[in-house]
Amino acid sequence: MSSTGTTDHEATGPRGARHERDAADRLLRAATRSGAHLIAEAASLVQGWAVLADPIAGAVYSTPAAAAADGVHAAAAPREHPHCTQRPAAGAVLVLAAAPTVPPGHACHVATTTAALLEVRGQRAAELRGEQMRLHTTLIRLLLSGHTAAVTETLGGNRLTHVTVYRLSGVDLPTAHEVLWRAVRPSLAPYADAVTLMGRRDGELVVAELHHGGDDGRIPRLVSRLSERHHLLAGMAGPLPLAEMPTAHSDAAAARHSATPDRRVVPADAVGASRLTPLLPTAPYTRWAESVLRPLSPAHQHLLLVWLRTGSKPRAAAALGLSAGTVRTRIRDLTRLLGADLEDATVRAHLLLALRAPAPAPGDADADSDSRSRSGSSPPDPARLESLPDGLLDTEAVRTWAVGLVGGLEPHLRIALACWLRHHARTAPAAAELHVHRTTLAGWLTQCAEHLARNLADATVRAEIHLALKATRTGPDDPAALPRRGGRTYRRL
Repeated sequence: MSSTGTTDHEATGPRGARHERDAADRLLRAATRSGAHLIAEAASLVQGWAVLADPIAGAVYSTPAAAAADGVHAAAAPREHPHCTQRPAAGAVLVLAAAPTVPPGHACHVATTTAALLEVRGQRAAELRGEQMRLHTTLIRLLLSGHTAAVTETLGGNRLTHVTVYRLSGVDLPTAHEVLWRAVRPSLAPYADAVTLMGRRDGELVVAELHHGGDDGRIPRLVSRLSERHHLLAGMAGPLPLAEMPTAHSDAAAARHSATPDRRVVPADAVGASRLTPLLPTAPYTRWAESVLRPLSPAHQHLLLVWLRTGSKPRAAAALGLSAGTVRTRIRDLTRLLGADLEDATVRAHLLLALRAPAPAPGDADADSDSRSRSGSSPPDPARLESLPDGLLDTEAVRTWAVGLVGGLEPHLRIALACWLRHHARTAPAAAELHVHRTTLAGWLTQCAEHLARNLADATVRAEIHLALKATRTGPDDPAALPRRGGRTYRRL
């Protein structure tokens, strides 16, 4: 690191030595209180400003607060701030800007002493970190098990009402956990406005921010920076009421499956953000969705939504905290309950469309109920998932959307993409039906992704593309119609 001016101390002598001892005593007393008090004392001793800058968190402590931006910029570009004295300290950078009247030697002495005390505080915190991390993991497990009252009582009563959950995965997870811990400086202080819990579970990092309805944006910013720096993928869900912690936890995992290196943090409400549903006529759309979902409880709907968003039963099981066998059994039960083949790609696309439908307006529901009561009729049978009602997808707006999405695909790409989607994005069986090599099909799918400008790894994106292909189909998109060029790669049928 750099420091300005001479590094020599003040002229030796009783007065200079006493002055340095007094400064060291003041810094030591401040360090016993908190890191913030230590930085404030350092700023007072140099009659200027002091900032502890972290590469992830930004300004950890700053005196005065207005100097935070200058301190972070000086730590990032020290050569542009030659007037500042800098020292590495506890994984961060201590930046001091002394007044012109303060001797450079005194500023160096204050900086060196402050950095050493910050290192001591950091080492002490590291000794306690293991126990604190285990406590955080335990509290997260209690929240997921439904023991909300016990956790809130531990953290200070009923001020904490909502939770926002992040689930991160990546190779560098242990290091990322320690960096985020140091940046967040989590505390379980009672009656705090917000409490951040973080712990590693099943090979991922879970971060739960408890608050009273809304966060200040600090944790999302830290998670975003951490994901970029350590090449992690993250899903975010919430804020939701604390009682819905398991829902937020599974939704965050479903969202993470849509994350890519270009978009490392994905909110759950943006997973497969539909460009189709806003184009559908609201009244018939909500009535059809309500009829389709009538046999399902909210728990059933959530399980199906997580399954359809993640794209596979094992991934859904991991997101829900269940075994893969349990998820398979429950989906078989729901198949019978809905009376539809949930292994069919079209049925899955229609079901996802129903699950993403807006809630019916209260007036519409009351009107339907009054109409049935006056006529003495019972509720109609649930709608079928195999087909959609007339006037839902066969509108001009939907056709324009579909042509804009899949229009222009070459015939062989269109046929290959439709076949691959019917096989639920499994390359081997699709290549076998197309009578092409798997490498050939993988190359075609790459061309499709580039043409569509869509992430084909996202299960919800694949569902909308499937519907767009159906809406623009003029033929059967039959593999038998795949254009052939002969040779070893494209075998003739």
